[in-house]
Amino acid sequence: MLEFNLPTALTFLRIALIPLLVVVFYLPWQYANIASTAIFLLAGLTDWLDGYLARKWNQETDFGAFLDPVADKLMVAIVLVLIVQTEATVYIAIAAAVIIGREITIASLREWMAEIGQRKKVKVSRLGKWKTTAQMTAISLLLYREDLFGLPINSIGYVLLYISAVLTLWSMINYLKLAWQTVVES
Repeated sequence: MLEFNLPTALTFLRIALIPLLVVVFYLPWQYANIASTAIFLLAGLTDWLDGYLARKWNQETDFGAFLDPVADKLMVAIVLVLIVQTEATVYIAIAAAVIIGREITIASLREWMAEIGQRKKVKVSRLGKWKTTAQMTAISLLLYREDLFGLPINSIGYVLLYISAVLTLWSMINYLKLAWQTVVES
């Protein structure tokens, strides 16, 4: 039976924010970039808050553990597609493809490891958290796009996206090594 609680509701809210972000992103409105960025940041806040509350209130559920990363990956993949469409360069496309490809690979790897009873071997690592921080910051800056206080926000976003892509590859290699060790040991 599905246990519905506030952390799960926040995860559903994050998923519901995706179509809203897409619509706002394409609005012919001067502040669409600011509103899109605000929606993305709100989604990031719900991501942090749902995990925090689930742990604090002891409301962690199997369904929540499944849904939370799905919501994250949907948001990231869809927003990266929007950014690639707006910033149609090979450099953005490569970084986005690396990030989205890694997310699909690791989600599949985690599912397979869970099937063989080894999910804990591919749990989120500190490197994965650094990757996520760089990625979310990069995406926020690339959504915003305009210079702010004399800072070239879009250029900083590009640099952070590439740092994120490198961290993405690095963490994927680490996860694949752990999985390979499990296969060899069995």
